[in-house]
Amino acid sequence: MQRESLPAMNTPRRVVVTGYGAVTPLGMNSAESWAAIMNYKVGYRYCDKSAAGIKSRFYGLIDEEPSLKGVPAAIRRRLPRFARLTLAAAREAMQMAFGDEKLEQYYDLRDCGTIMGTGWAGQDETQSHYEEFMRSGVGSPFGCFFSMPNAATAAVSLLWALRGYQNTPVAACATGTMAVGDAFELIRQGRANMMLAGAGESLRSDSAVWNIDVLGALASEQAVLTRACCPFSQHRNGFVLSEGAAVLCLEERESAIARGAKIVGEIHGYGNYSDAFDFTAPADDKIARVQTIRCALNQAEIGASELDYINAHGTSTPLNDLNETEALKMALGEAAYATPCSSTKSYSGHLIAAAGSFESIVCLQALQHQVIPATCHLDTPDPRCDLDYVPNRHRPAALNMTLNLSFGFGGANAALVIGRGE
Repeated sequence: MQRESLPAMNTPRRVVVTGYGAVTPLGMNSAESWAAIMNYKVGYRYCDKSAAGIKSRFYGLIDEEPSLKGVPAAIRRRLPRFARLTLAAAREAMQMAFGDEKLEQYYDLRDCGTIMGTGWAGQDETQSHYEEFMRSGVGSPFGCFFSMPNAATAAVSLLWALRGYQNTPVAACATGTMAVGDAFELIRQGRANMMLAGAGESLRSDSAVWNIDVLGALASEQAVLTRACCPFSQHRNGFVLSEGAAVLCLEERESAIARGAKIVGEIHGYGNYSDAFDFTAPADDKIARVQTIRCALNQAEIGASELDYINAHGTSTPLNDLNETEALKMALGEAAYATPCSSTKSYSGHLIAAAGSFESIVCLQALQHQVIPATCHLDTPDPRCDLDYVPNRHRPAALNMTLNLSFGFGGANAALVIGRGE
């Protein structure tokens, strides 16, 4: 018999991370992705799509299909690629958090939920099935599910019988950080004891890529890989589109300790404010970005000088990198100049919805290994981007508190303060 579901509590509770998983162009799991970064390997490569009228030449692609062995066919067959990537990342997170033990040994499943986001969901599959329907007059019986933005959320909920809170944020490049932040708030407020949170993205079809390329957002570099993604550099010219997924397992701290879980980090603060300015360009006044950062720090009850590392959004676009630099100065004051920052998109490319959840994992790995990952390809810094962006060489450091920043199309801004586990 299941225990009675816990009521919401008034006193904020501490929220820890007990597992995480990632599938990225850098590796098929989180350890491989971190190792690639530490070895200065990038996950993107040259790919000529000019026949489709696409100007950008570099993309982060995952060549393998993630293993979903053991996932029931009733779930597996209904998943578009972004959801398959997400489910694989969630399985790694659950394996790290619980091993071979059953979740229900420790939790009422009504107190366990999932938030899995995406930006463009199964756009590739929707397009291909539409084309097939127009050719033959017959579509896939699973076509409805392939186009569902909450397909990954549903799959995660079904696989582990999570009966608690469920949601699917769709906020472009800030999605993953929002998913983790919202899960943090649910546990903090007593509405859940355990949450799986993250995001996935996969945009490989010519039509999907063209839709972004035509905006002028993708890297315009035509030949030199080191110029394709070089955040905060004078040579930056757009972001490298990548696919991938990343998921974190969050738990209420005392419950995690009681079951003997290994705590790999703690979420201390979350901020989320909107530019309300433009569909693609960041707001000139930077008010929302500044407030997002300050809100996360205030909730964490730390000052700007207590941050040891910032994982910047750092897309390698002319507008974002300068705007982000200026926002950090406004939000942190003089501490901005003393706090090391880097953009690990210089290795992974831009995972779009999954960027924030993957970079949250990078923060956790940096805390574990006590090393700041460098911003690679930063040979010629933009003098206006004059913070310590840790160019080209990783830096050993004593790390206790990190800040992860994510900014997305539509004016979405999110930040997480992530600390060491105890």
